Amino acid sequence: QGRDFHIRILLPMDFQLKNARIECSWHLKKILHGYLHILKQRLHSCPDLVSFMVELKTLLEIALKNTQDLHIPRPPEYYSCLVRDLEMLGWNKVTYVDTSLATIKLEAEDSCGRQHLITLKLNAKYPTEPPDCLVDFPVRFAVSWMPQNSLIDIYNQFLAALESLKEFWDTMDEIDGKTWVLEPENPTRSATTRRIAVGNNVSVSVDVDPRHPKMLPECYFLGADHVVNPLRIKLNNNMHLWDPEISLLQNLKDLLEIDFPSRAVLEKNDFAKDCGICYAYRLDGTTPDQVCDDPRCGQPFHQACLYEWLQGLPSSRQSFNVIFGECPYCNK
Repeated sequence: QGRDFHIRILLPMDFQLKNARIECSWHLKKILHGYLHILKQRLHSCPDLVSFMVELKTLLEIALKNTQDLHIPRPPEYYSCLVRDLEMLGWNKVTYVDTSLATIKLEAEDSCGRQHLITLKLNAKYPTEPPDCLVDFPVRFAVSWMPQNSLIDIYNQFLAALESLKEFWDTMDEIDGKTWVLEPENPTRSATTRRIAVGNNVSVSVDVDPRHPKMLPECYFLGADHVVNPLRIKLNNNMHLWDPEISLLQNLKDLLEIDFPSRAVLEKNDFAKDCGICYAYRLDGTTPDQVCDDPRCGQPFHQACLYEWLQGLPSSRQSFNVIFGECPYCNK
């Protein structure tokens, strides 16, 4: 990236690269600060000094790209071109510009009124080279770029991509609005999975295909066997009734022959019970998904809590990675 750094590598008596010492300026040390573990790993794995230098150069280029305060001074044309592009695009679409004019955030609204952000990271060679585009999408967003293009072209491609994902977000918004979603708690626009409450300690995890959101998703049931097995059987028996013309949520209701607990009628704690061991609902981001199979008990537990509990019981037995033992509540 047009920068020179001085470095000294001191080899020990046995010339083993893994025991070498690296000396450098404070400037370089600051840049490599977050990459020291990778640097040590490369020293251990490289067969000779030449291959280590190649690895170091690659690492340094990544580190420089990610270091905010050491950017290359940009030519005046860069700024004049960028400001012209922003003027043409319209400042009302800009939500953030950093002080060095290298990172820009633009916002757009899709046809359903949802707000979306795109973050552009521009390098010093803009507009010859395209900016890096960061978006909250469930699919890859690839920009087609020519040196004569401007920010308007990226913005238009962003709008087109939003419309192509409209049906997917409509589907996810319906699930989020009409059912109790246990996980993720605050879903991002890129999240394709939802764990939906079906009843007391029973839920279904659905993974929706963003390209075909009205097709049958991957479904995984969580809960006690006596409740989950009938649902699995219904799904398998009614699979042929799936209708891509109606919404995914309506299809799931029809196939499983159930109504999901509604946000309008029920509170979350009506069906989301705390773990029977730690008495908390959320533990390190996970919810209680291991349920006692006895119909009279049905107490849920976090997997981590239950595993630790069963490991401490002398009556438990383990086979490979599965542990068998008594329920902490009903002793079954």
